[in-house]
Amino acid sequence: FLLSNLSLVDICFTSTIIPKMLVNIQTQSKAITYTGCIIQMYFVTMFGGWDNCLLTVMAYDRYVAICHPLQYMVIMNPQFCALLLLLSWIISSLNSLLHSLMLLRLSFREDLEIPHFICEIKQMIKLACSDTFLNDMVMYLATGLLAGGPLAGILYSYSKIVSSICAIPSVQGKYKAFSTCASHLSVVSLFYG
Repeated sequence: FLLSNLSLVDICFTSTIIPKMLVNIQTQSKAITYTGCIIQMYFVTMFGGWDNCLLTVMAYDRYVAICHPLQYMVIMNPQFCALLLLLSWIISSLNSLLHSLMLLRLSFREDLEIPHFICEIKQMIKLACSDTFLNDMVMYLATGLLAGGPLAGILYSYSKIVSSICAIPSVQGKYKAFSTCASHLSVVSLFYG
């Protein structure tokens, strides 16, 4: 369930960037309109945040599977998984909405055309003609909380997993427990790397 949702979010994430990039390559243009940039930035931020939250939920899933295997089906029941998925979506949507609304309050030149196929929050803030202090503070605070918090949760989950794996007496048991985490660890490494 979590892997299929992660795949869906990754497909949606790339679908917000790739079409504009292909159009820019075809037309030999490197520009995006202000409105298009705000819309693209909302979805990129939302799907990127959702990816981050889902990786944290998946780390918790692996933690429960390895550290509490007999209670796994009780703890990670379908309703709880759906609730975690919904909570991840709400957090990332609110974060994206916050950043989009914060950008809309800034003033820009009349003929603003961004010379890239992807819009980033920091790039838009640099192009603003008005004071951006509040935007900078919100951006750094949100990044700290919504990137640092999930990363801390993933690291904590895996520290507990490693200590549980080390306590397993048999080599085959250690191998089996570690192999259930290997795919998630590679995805986390690629995402944060």
